Amino acid sequence: MLTVEHATDFQAHVGETIGSSHWFLVEQKNIDDFARLSGDDNWMHIDTERAAREMPGGKTIAHGVYLLSLIPWLQREIFSIQRRGRGFNYGYERVRFLKPVEVGSRIRLSMSPVQATRQATGTRVEFESTLELEGSEKPALVARSLILFEDER
Repeated sequence: MLTVEHATDFQAHVGETIGSSHWFLVEQKNIDDFARLSGDDNWMHIDTERAAREMPGGKTIAHGVYLLSLIPWLQREIFSIQRRGRGFNYGYERVRFLKPVEVGSRIRLSMSPVQATRQATGTRVEFESTLELEGSEKPALVARSLILFEDER
């Protein structure tokens, strides 16, 4: 895990992969829970019997937005900032879902700072966030994550 004193210190790590999370197993229960919460109950996510017959790999696949939603949780294993205030998810840019993630697959997050920019109340850090898919050269997802870290009070 990379530990920096201030969010602006990410500027010294621009272009570097600063770390990766643990491998996370994508389970049907989590996919079903996300479908229930989001209302996205497309059969390719929740109907295991139909997926066995009609999906190329014979398995259901995770929602892309579910995978995107794992980034804030998984990033906790990659970096920490010692002197900071609140952190806000500022948004995502250039989100691409590159490869379907079948149930039973394992994914992990890797992150690289793109820039750290001072703002009025703190520092906005842009990260290149990649969800790797175990056993695949192509990642499941890539996105530019934007986080605003307020200054320490």
